[in-house]
Amino acid sequence: MVTERGLQVLRAIVQDYVETREPVGSRSIVDRYSFGVSAATIRNDMAMLEDEELITAPHTSSGRVPTDKGYRVFVNHLAQLRPLSVAQRKAIESFLADPADLDDLMARTVRVLTQLTGQVALAQYPSFARAHLTHIELVALAPKRLLVVLVTDAGGVSQRIAPLPVDVDESDMALLRARLSSLLTGKAIGDAIDRVQALLADDARPGDAALRTLAGIIADELGEFRQEKLVMAGAATLARREHDFRGSIHPLLEAIEEQVTLLRLMSEMEADAHGLAASIGTENASFGLDEASIVASNYAAPSGTARVGVMGPTRMDYPSNLAAARAVARYLSRMLDEDEASR
Repeated sequence: MVTERGLQVLRAIVQDYVETREPVGSRSIVDRYSFGVSAATIRNDMAMLEDEELITAPHTSSGRVPTDKGYRVFVNHLAQLRPLSVAQRKAIESFLADPADLDDLMARTVRVLTQLTGQVALAQYPSFARAHLTHIELVALAPKRLLVVLVTDAGGVSQRIAPLPVDVDESDMALLRARLSSLLTGKAIGDAIDRVQALLADDARPGDAALRTLAGIIADELGEFRQEKLVMAGAATLARREHDFRGSIHPLLEAIEEQVTLLRLMSEMEADAHGLAASIGTENASFGLDEASIVASNYAAPSGTARVGVMGPTRMDYPSNLAAARAVARYLSRMLDEDEASR
């Protein structure tokens, strides 16, 4: 069983190793921290930590480095989130101010987070699966081309150009808009999809070529609303930190390219009472990402909660990265709430 002083020694080892990238020895702990005991006593504490598999020696006669298990104990019990500076908070607020739309806001969110942490930033889009369709607009571009715009109450916006099989004038377009709005406006995304598919399956109106074409396009776009989405920034940081990974960074690059793995991992991470979550090293083995850690914070959206966080090597500054994720998540929640209130 690890003593209280042993846990504080673990904290010192994690902090020093993250800061210096060098294995930590008993003498450096005595010199840097006021434990009030000899180096021999610290060595005994380190031996107990090693027995508990919280630290390990990377080389014979070297200092010690944290294991993934050690990082987990540190994050769960020993890490103290470092408050962001006034300048950092102002930077977040300024960077996220006045976005053009949700896509712009999410892109800004990951850019500012990667700037704050120097890690790969990840952000789940708010889920639109439980959203309701609030508006359908048709805009004439040419006699046989319309722009179809769909808007949800969760901030989702879709725009798609629709090539039509027949010419439509203003009166035709008004009728199409009215029929589609009557059918779909105010309906949950799932219900709207069912209604559009029923319309497409109905052969009673084979002559409504324009309506059926628009219905097919709307069905595709509503299906996109139901898909989970992830936005990322800072992939280039992995190359700069490659020496912090024991093996290859290729699995991380593949996960960034495919996104599905990261979406599953982000969704399955267990958050604490403050909405913070971390998945460390070998805890990610089933996702093929045992060389990486992800820390994240929940944020609130009109349709539920989603997450924003960072991914990097296990040797990361967990307190600072968690604090940055939490601060960005809070600003993001506030902006989405303000946008919802203004509708």
